[in-house]
Amino acid sequence: MAKRALLTDRLTRREFTGGLSAALLGTSSRGSAAAEPPKPRQIVVNDSGGAMGTWMRKAYFDEFEKRHGIRVVETSPVDFGKLRAMVDSGNVEWTVTEIGGQDAIRAIDLGLVEPIDESIVDRSKFPEEARSKYAFAASVYSTVLAYRSDIFKNDSAPKGWKQFWDVKKFPGPRSLRNHPVDNLEFALLVDGVAADKIYPIDMDRAFKKLDEIKPHINVWWTTGAQPAQLLLDKEVVLASGWNGRFFDLMQKQAPIGIEWTEGALKQGTFVIPKGAKDAYWGQKFLALMTDPQAEAVYANALGYPGLNADSIKFIDPKVLPHLPTAPDNLKKQFWISDRWWAENGAKAIERWNQWLIQK
Repeated sequence: MAKRALLTDRLTRREFTGGLSAALLGTSSRGSAAAEPPKPRQIVVNDSGGAMGTWMRKAYFDEFEKRHGIRVVETSPVDFGKLRAMVDSGNVEWTVTEIGGQDAIRAIDLGLVEPIDESIVDRSKFPEEARSKYAFAASVYSTVLAYRSDIFKNDSAPKGWKQFWDVKKFPGPRSLRNHPVDNLEFALLVDGVAADKIYPIDMDRAFKKLDEIKPHINVWWTTGAQPAQLLLDKEVVLASGWNGRFFDLMQKQAPIGIEWTEGALKQGTFVIPKGAKDAYWGQKFLALMTDPQAEAVYANALGYPGLNADSIKFIDPKVLPHLPTAPDNLKKQFWISDRWWAENGAKAIERWNQWLIQK
């Protein structure tokens, strides 16, 4: 499967699993911190909101308030343009913000974020490849193929994107994201490109393959919750989507299944904006997000695991098979290249928008 730039580093499936295993044997050698600055009344953490925001509160915000006596004010949504405007104006409202993977690279390249303070944020149990100087890898998620399990039963479910494209063998209404990310990669996989040869993306080839599936897409989804709801309401029988959104309904015994083959792996990333007020306490918040038990609370609820290798000790065994980093799942997937998308995303989006309105 493909290699993927984990922000400024490289991360392969073998390195990721090996890093997690090796990290289990590691020990922290952090020295005592320097004298802390005065505690503010509050810090502001900006995230995606929704269910993720709910579990950010339960896994991290409440614990931060308990440990440090500092209120966490949560805001949303994630917005690169607002981050850039804040930093450029010198009026930074956020202490910490979530940010998309390719946007994290753009933010780093533009000097919009503070470096991670290794004396505060202990990532010694993280894979080495996930220790970017400027971005904090908080979780891992995947865009996967999901289906109605009451229609495609047992071994009849599609096993990858080539079968998603096969509308004769796997009939029914479908949904894909209204965005080129993931879809260009999936199209190339269907067209026979090996996962480790996807990048640089041949957009002509990808869009030509997308032409074949376009007439069969009933809904181009735009929000994370939408594909799961479409499946639940039987508006579609097959859809792409983020694994955690399907995991939530599967835990409630909804007739939905997911296929990990050729899933597109990504990381959930947080940064401290350049010039953020109380940046020290932002570093302390990121430090809390390395706590393996807190990471497990989040993963057990949403299906998005953290990167501290010790967190697996606290994962519910019933949840583990539903995580993208479970060994049997990880080996079937590939990593999205945030670097390629940071450098080519604007061009790809422009072409996507033009393609979408063409008959």
